[in-house]
Amino acid sequence: RDKSMDCIKIEINPESNVISVWNNGQGIPVVMHKDENMYVPTMIFGHLLTSSNYNDEEEKVTGGRNGYGAKLCNIFSTKFTVETAAKEYKRQYKQTWGSNMTKASEPKIKDFGGEDFTKITFNPDLDKFKMSKLDDDIVALMSRRAYDVAASSRGVKVFLNGKRVPVKSFKDYVDLFIKGKEDDTGGQLKVVYEQANERWEVAMTLSDRGFQQYSFVNSIATTKGGRHVDYVVDMIVKQLIEVLKKKNKGGVAIKPFQVKNHLWIFVNCLIVNPTFDSQTKENMTLQAKSFGSKCALSEKYITQVTKSGIVESVLSWAKFKAQNELAKTSGKKQSKLKGIPKLEDANEAGTRNALRCTLILTEGDSAKTLAVAGLGVIGRDYYGVFPLRGKLLNVREATHKQILENAEINNLIKILGLQYKKKYNSDDDMKTLRYGKVMIMT
Repeated sequence: RDKSMDCIKIEINPESNVISVWNNGQGIPVVMHKDENMYVPTMIFGHLLTSSNYNDEEEKVTGGRNGYGAKLCNIFSTKFTVETAAKEYKRQYKQTWGSNMTKASEPKIKDFGGEDFTKITFNPDLDKFKMSKLDDDIVALMSRRAYDVAASSRGVKVFLNGKRVPVKSFKDYVDLFIKGKEDDTGGQLKVVYEQANERWEVAMTLSDRGFQQYSFVNSIATTKGGRHVDYVVDMIVKQLIEVLKKKNKGGVAIKPFQVKNHLWIFVNCLIVNPTFDSQTKENMTLQAKSFGSKCALSEKYITQVTKSGIVESVLSWAKFKAQNELAKTSGKKQSKLKGIPKLEDANEAGTRNALRCTLILTEGDSAKTLAVAGLGVIGRDYYGVFPLRGKLLNVREATHKQILENAEINNLIKILGLQYKKKYNSDDDMKTLRYGKVMIMT
């Protein structure tokens, strides 16, 4: 944008169905276009498939190229007026269209000696949107856009219906989202912000509802994100994974997408000639190598990110996930147990007589043979045998990952009907087990 442009005034009047947008800074050239044989403002706003910005060789960090967006506003309006003034040409221009751009007045041009400006005033064709008036939701959405512009256009004062929008920076905008929100400990959510350079601003905080992002490319709100967001997120996640590996030794493996699910990212960037997957420009598709700049986040910023609470949040989630996985391996009271090799199950195990049953654990197969021979004397109704191989895992010192991957421990849990985290303090608790006693035969 023109660096002299530092003020935008937006007026939304639902009662009269009139919306206007005014900005200072360089006006539109009030001259005849050399090829189209019409004034430049007429061409920009009133003729499809024409533009003053179509040069793809020129590197631009603007939101649009006056190709469709401005004309679509005209097409979907019952009245559309353009006013602009350019000191360079000492002229002021005004032209009005009506009936969805099908009718146009003659341009009114007069001498001008003041400061440059551009103002667009239009009456949306409510019938086209199946609306009877500009309702509260639409007005709120348009008002939100005023806040977006104030946040993404550094150094620009934005006024909405005569009052300045209370956002003076991208950081102010981010703070509006997290105001009053708490982290897992009940404290105020921490925002980690950095302006990496003139073209990149990044902020990050914790998300409690999966990955969230709010981002802008050249002041366009990319509500679905895109490669600029992926670019920043991948950098942050890569650093977080390294920290998590050191703090999560022996725990369940944590994958990048799982870390991403704890992030709430805000990105404001300027990108050279961005591309999108639709006219609504919700998803930016340009590859990172063509951005025209890099977002080099400082070591200080990355350190602040790791101290923002996200590492603890991910580790807490990983522990919870591991506990859930362990819970899935819990046994249950059932009379017939299949799929456990070398188990000689008691006939009454898992039945109403389960508490009278004893599981005999032996050291290896040879000891099992001796125990099974004994069953020929005492009977198989209340005695079962299971051989252990080598040294049994000490679960008190084992990680969740080691327990999950230890087949012998998981088999014992199923044979006995043990449930993760359950305490067996009462007779009713004991009745949930498949065996009432364990005998270790060594």
